[in-house]
Amino acid sequence: MKPARIAVICIAAVSAIGLALVVRAMGSPSGDAVTVASAAEPARPMAKVLVAARDLAPGQRLVDADLEWKDWPADEVNPAFITDGTVAVPQADEAEAEPAKSDSTVARVTRAANDLATGGAKADYFGSVVREPILAGEPIVGRKIVRAGDSGYMAAYLEPGMRAMAIAVSTESAAGGFILPGDRVDVILTVELERSVSDTQPDAPKFVSQVVLQNVKVLAVDQSTRAEDDQQAVVGATATLEVAPRDTETLALAKAAGSLSLVLRSYADTAGPSGRVGAPRTASASQPASVRIFRGGEPEVVTVP
Repeated sequence: MKPARIAVICIAAVSAIGLALVVRAMGSPSGDAVTVASAAEPARPMAKVLVAARDLAPGQRLVDADLEWKDWPADEVNPAFITDGTVAVPQADEAEAEPAKSDSTVARVTRAANDLATGGAKADYFGSVVREPILAGEPIVGRKIVRAGDSGYMAAYLEPGMRAMAIAVSTESAAGGFILPGDRVDVILTVELERSVSDTQPDAPKFVSQVVLQNVKVLAVDQSTRAEDDQQAVVGATATLEVAPRDTETLALAKAAGSLSLVLRSYADTAGPSGRVGAPRTASASQPASVRIFRGGEPEVVTVP
């Protein structure tokens, strides 16, 4: 066989082997494709952060429509943000520490449960009062709101222009304990009348009562600013009322003049006027006056109640 023909046969064999390798590579998963897939960045975990659904002004009480959850990169969540607890985020004591290894499944579940129990639930912030302006979409942080029981909550909870004033109550004078924070009440003053020994009307009443304030809001009973969901009665020694500035003097005078009782109003009767009804009747003011009348030249003393 001629050398030229041998060379042609060798070249054809090498070409066939090369073509077979190419076809095999095309028909099987590419090593390069696997390398590219493994080098692709994994999806960033996203956390749910509680933000303002609209602009919130100082003194505003938070309701469901004021708050919403927003997706936020978990590695960019500030420890002061409020999350739903489903994704592990940096904690306050870990903010300045070096990044640790990924948490185990048990640790992640434990942290999520802890967040849900302490600050993850959206409903836990209903009724909180805004302390500083919060813009729509801005994360809710603790320093800008006041939650029930926090320092300064009562001052933030008060309506603008109103005052908080406490009075002593008992189970008997507070409708058996069925007056709860948020209810509306009337304040009744009872005083004992001063009678002289020479009083000509021994059967006259020795006590007198009158309504001094009507339709006022109960802010708290003792230190409880809201009743628990299943609580139907609260027994306390003091009740804090929300009154107008001009009514604080009336209430203070009524406290000094006699005993006070709270009368619970129906929810259907809370739309009427609120505040002072009349000046408190004190014992001296309620003391009957004596008038001397002359009849036929003879004086006669008549007691005017």
